[in-house]
Amino acid sequence: MTDTAKAPRLLSLDRARGLAMALMALDHTRDFWGDHSIRPTDLSRASALLFFTRWVTHFCAPTFVLLAGTSAYLHGRRLTGAELSRFLVTRGLWLVFLELTVVRAGWSLAVHMPRVTLQVIWALGWSMVALAALRALPRWAIALFGVVVCVGHNALDGVHFSSSLWAIAHESRRFSLGPLRVFVLYPLIPWVGLMALGYALGPVFERPLGEQRRALALMGVACLVAFVALRVPNVYGDPTPWSPVARTGFSILATLNTAKYPPSLAYLLMTVGPLLLLLSWWTHERATVGDRLVQFGRVPLFFYVIHLPMLQVSAGLYLIARGGVAAIESAIRSGRGTGLSLPMVYAVWLLVLVVLYPACRWFAALKARRRDWWLSYL
Repeated sequence: MTDTAKAPRLLSLDRARGLAMALMALDHTRDFWGDHSIRPTDLSRASALLFFTRWVTHFCAPTFVLLAGTSAYLHGRRLTGAELSRFLVTRGLWLVFLELTVVRAGWSLAVHMPRVTLQVIWALGWSMVALAALRALPRWAIALFGVVVCVGHNALDGVHFSSSLWAIAHESRRFSLGPLRVFVLYPLIPWVGLMALGYALGPVFERPLGEQRRALALMGVACLVAFVALRVPNVYGDPTPWSPVARTGFSILATLNTAKYPPSLAYLLMTVGPLLLLLSWWTHERATVGDRLVQFGRVPLFFYVIHLPMLQVSAGLYLIARGGVAAIESAIRSGRGTGLSLPMVYAVWLLVLVVLYPACRWFAALKARRRDWWLSYL
């Protein structure tokens, strides 16, 4: 399949994806460079800044998955149903392959070790494969499927099976597959539902701008109202009810401390609501704030693939310069990473974004001027 006519891109989607990529890089910079002696979600010890440094990155995965569904709908306007399904299956399987090879190496150069972690690229890939089948349904049925999955999956929180298939479907845990040790960080069921909702959202972006803004804003507010109504009284929607924290003001943070693995309904409402409000604002073509982020948002997979080895290698070189190979061994053994303070982590993060910007701008320009079919997979 070759792209013979490229449709104009929606700046609002690229801006939102670009922001998500930048925030994701912050989280991964903290993973490679930060001091991990205190967990960000340990509200008895973590500072508010450390908590919010982790919390703000919760918006990344829902943005990727929801907008991947929306982009699939918009991309499908130029294809037949069979062509769209074929594209979703092949791109989805390609992402799964990348997760198990290139992305795995980006997280750890010790790819010879018999272990693998199934993360967001894996979830995106299989969600696309599922969407290839779902897209044949009427849009209302796809939307209903997404709502039922995202709202109802927390009813399965108390269901546990030893089967590895159940871990892949809904329970974040480790299991062994022969000599291979597998850690399912992103169980699939909720993400498949969210991508379906993203696909069902697609026609909103075909409306006039004023109608787009109103529809997105109303949905965003509805998500946030539902979050407060369910989360504050601990009615439903998260496997771990929040409880008051003795530290002043930290009880509010406790309500925001929702489950990501798998993403609870509260987590999805908390993140998708602001995302929809942001998209409502960014639908205005003259909303120039965030246009620097567009370069990241146009090539998210390229950004993802190159930023991981950059962080891994740079952190390793820093440790070697500080104390040789022994410093790397000590960092791994202690679990503290490089041990940099949070302000220094932010400094490294900004430097990473500055270095990545021209590379992403170059690749985005390449994709814009070329018609090669394979570029649609990167």
